[in-house]
Amino acid sequence: MPRRFAVLGLPTLVAALAATPTLGHFQELIPSTDIVTQATGPALRLDLSFTHPMERGPVMPMGEPVRFGVLGPDGDQDLKGALKPTEAGGQRAYQADYWVRTPGDHVFYLEPAPYWEPAEGVLIIHYTKVVVDGLGGGEGWDADVGLPVEISPLTRPYGLWTGNLFRGIVKRKGQPVPFAEVEVEWRNDGSVTPPSDPYVTQVIRADGNGVFAYAMPRAGWWGFAALITESPVPGPEGRPVPVEAGGLIWVQVRDMK
Repeated sequence: MPRRFAVLGLPTLVAALAATPTLGHFQELIPSTDIVTQATGPALRLDLSFTHPMERGPVMPMGEPVRFGVLGPDGDQDLKGALKPTEAGGQRAYQADYWVRTPGDHVFYLEPAPYWEPAEGVLIIHYTKVVVDGLGGGEGWDADVGLPVEISPLTRPYGLWTGNLFRGIVKRKGQPVPFAEVEVEWRNDGSVTPPSDPYVTQVIRADGNGVFAYAMPRAGWWGFAALITESPVPGPEGRPVPVEAGGLIWVQVRDMK
């Protein structure tokens, strides 16, 4: 399937991106809830945007996604037809509605269009997923989608309290990646102002088996991005450019009250 490039045409946006630290690009895939119950009802809304979550922007425009689907109790379903263009931060984003009808864990996943980052001279492709517990099924949360770069959770990625330790394995083509770099950001709701740049994006290393761990100190959504540099490919102008392939997973935690 041909890839589509998100095109930047606004000088002000390019200037803003150039002033932004190189860390912090995160593809968001955020469901309206991570636990579907009889009380919540079966309807899910999934919001897709490409942004800097801790800094609350800027938002980068998304091209048409290459793949969007869900791996769950009903098998692997293609949901690309459910995507609807929308706006976030004045840029193109996407939404999708989904109804959970079968008990079991649902792994929603996204392969976005490659994004050309002119400030870094790199193509960014963040293969992203989020797990939703459907009606108390409780199985399938650790299922791999088979993305080129993927985080396999070792901790069930829902039903977590603030302070819980999240663990995962970074994989490339199904195999663990020793000492992979993992960036971590909180999806800021405006209540926190980082005192300096190192607080925006947490950076950790996986061990020799590709395993990493992080204790989440605040309620909300947390994004984990395992970043791998792939072989150069032709960029928007036809010249070879490096590729940042990210394997992302989103996890929500709640305060114990």
